[in-house]
Amino acid sequence: MSCLALFMVVLDATIVTVALPDMRAGLGLSTDQQQWVVSGYLITLGGFLLLAARAGDLFGHKRVFLFGAVLFTVASLIGGLASGPVVLIAARIVQGAGASALTPTSLSLITASHTDEREREHALALWSMMGGIAGLAGVVLGGVLTAELSWRWVLFVNIPPGIALIAAGLLFLLPPTRTERIRLDLPGGLCVTLGIGALTYGLSEASSEGWGSPDTLVPLIAAAVLIAGFLVAEARGSNPLIPLDLLRPRTLRIANVLMFCLGVTLTALLFFLSLYCQQVLGYSALRTGMAMLPVTVIFIVGGLTSRQLVPVVGPRRMLVTGGLISATGIAWLATIPTHSAYVPHILLPNLVGGFGVSIMLLAVTISGTSGVAPRNAGAASGLLNTSRQIGGAVGLAVLVNIASSVTSHGSDGEGRLDALVQGYRVAFLVNGGLMLVAALAALALPAVAVKGKAAEPLDDQTAPTRP
Repeated sequence: MSCLALFMVVLDATIVTVALPDMRAGLGLSTDQQQWVVSGYLITLGGFLLLAARAGDLFGHKRVFLFGAVLFTVASLIGGLASGPVVLIAARIVQGAGASALTPTSLSLITASHTDEREREHALALWSMMGGIAGLAGVVLGGVLTAELSWRWVLFVNIPPGIALIAAGLLFLLPPTRTERIRLDLPGGLCVTLGIGALTYGLSEASSEGWGSPDTLVPLIAAAVLIAGFLVAEARGSNPLIPLDLLRPRTLRIANVLMFCLGVTLTALLFFLSLYCQQVLGYSALRTGMAMLPVTVIFIVGGLTSRQLVPVVGPRRMLVTGGLISATGIAWLATIPTHSAYVPHILLPNLVGGFGVSIMLLAVTISGTSGVAPRNAGAASGLLNTSRQIGGAVGLAVLVNIASSVTSHGSDGEGRLDALVQGYRVAFLVNGGLMLVAALAALALPAVAVKGKAAEPLDDQTAPTRP
């Protein structure tokens, strides 16, 4: 059930990517609105993750899980029936809110139900691998559904599994045991969500309006004020979304930086590759989805490889290695020509980059959840997933800004497609540099103790406990 919930949440972050050209044609989406079909979902998903995670700790994971499943399913139906851009984007925003309730509770249910260390590692490996597979499966499934049915089915497809999750939650999840009245940090949740949204909007406006425009400066200033308000609320609140002692472990802090980088890569690569295949190479939605299929396979291989190697070499070495491999693959993508061949310019660099990312997911999840007190399990998992989604939303806005600026600058002296591809190249190059930074950041992880086949990070502040 936890893996199905995560699969749905991550799937919806990418399944619309291949359908964006058809959505644009059917509903008259502008370029900015296309980005917001993706970013709107990620912003509310990332912004409300902390609030939903804390709500699960305080009020019971069953209640929050069921609320998220219902909200996600209903929003999928409304989005699929949308008659205009506003309804579609609004439905995606509500979908993100529902997904924010599903994600941290799904991870918390795993950590709470698997008390044996070895069983927990197996469950975390499956959970992490499922997230990576879902992100790429969304591109394949989105292409098939868009080509064979219509773009609306990339949203309708959520309804059957959503109903299944609601039924399973009602039947199998234990009722909450907490009965005391506790005040939830709603102001903090709203501040961080609105702050991230304002930051992303400001960054997206910069490419078309310029950095000195009020349309750019006002939301960026608002974002700074809202995020500062969030930090004040956390410092002074009696029930903060992020307890201060949660941020003590160095392992957790570094893991969130790494997860932010992974969020950028997983979101931006699929976004730009989908547009490149359809707008530059002239691929259909179905062909674009099929072009991404081998990457799904490499994610499975990478996840299985990571499960075997992390206990032997430790999370730090796995993260450094994965970061270097992914940086190499993404830098390779930065060489794409206007008229490319599939194998050398798309397939091979994607396999290299995808493998590097896939072997990092389990290691960063283990690093971020080890040694956290049970009372803060939901908050820690929420923070980790927040970093991934915020990375996707903010990173996509920054890279779209960079690509658009390069394209606009080059369109005067080059053909339209050549200028478009040049923008994609620079975006890939910046993304590859970010993954190189992630590999260097992983070097700062604490030492790892290896005993037999089990490995756990030892933090300078908090040592992991064994059940």
